[in-house]
Amino acid sequence: MSVIIDGKLTSAKVRAQLREQVANMQTKPGLAVIMVGDNPASEIYVRNKIKACEEVGIYSLSCKFDATVSQDEIEKCILDLNANPSIHGILMQLPLPKGFDEAYLLELIDPKKDVDGFSAESVGRLVLGKYGFRSCTPFGVIKLLEEYDIDIAGKSAVIVGRSNIVGKPLAFMLLEKNATVTICHTKTANLKEVCASADILVSATGKALSITADMVKEGAVVIDVGISKLDGKTVGDVCFDEVSKKASYITPVPGGVGPMTITMLMVNTVKAAQIYGN
Repeated sequence: MSVIIDGKLTSAKVRAQLREQVANMQTKPGLAVIMVGDNPASEIYVRNKIKACEEVGIYSLSCKFDATVSQDEIEKCILDLNANPSIHGILMQLPLPKGFDEAYLLELIDPKKDVDGFSAESVGRLVLGKYGFRSCTPFGVIKLLEEYDIDIAGKSAVIVGRSNIVGKPLAFMLLEKNATVTICHTKTANLKEVCASADILVSATGKALSITADMVKEGAVVIDVGISKLDGKTVGDVCFDEVSKKASYITPVPGGVGPMTITMLMVNTVKAAQIYGN
């Protein structure tokens, strides 16, 4: 049976370290969250971010707008936060309601405060191997691999999913660790065979139970980033029960990668205050 990679335990450990760092900082880190509309899932996520800030000792500011707000007002909010010295991190809760130019608004965020790591500058710095804020979910995947002393260098890593938020940035983070990386997507031929060649297999498609045991190499490390609802139950991309009999390490859903996303947001915010704070 696989070793279960415990995201809750790792997240708690990282947050405890952050609490200690923040307690010894002269400048208290500040995080602003911009939310537009009343998407229930987004509201839960924002509440969890604010709760995490309280736990770590980060000052949090919630900027909530009705869906009827104009793009100009959101632009002004971002520019005001850029100029606010008590705010070191800014994130915009996505998706925005229809009618807003998400890409344009994300680019308005000061790169020094882009703690979500979504801006072109942040992504460019990742691609070039320069210092910058790493997108939180793939950053959390790397942290989990490091926490469990899983060797990445020289390994064949296969990522199923090519999103700008997970698949693409994770590929470059794994390259930084000297893995040989393959990205799979809907047009990939022989997906089963490609996945079965992986020493490290990451699925981030959101397609429930789409990764089966015959797609997994014996002894592979399996990281499940996907999350779905199936018959009222929360499941991942991976058929956990059958794959856990073949994998050496595996993340559960829930309780694997999920808890790490907000925790790495806290890491980025503290880092922003340490480097760019007054």
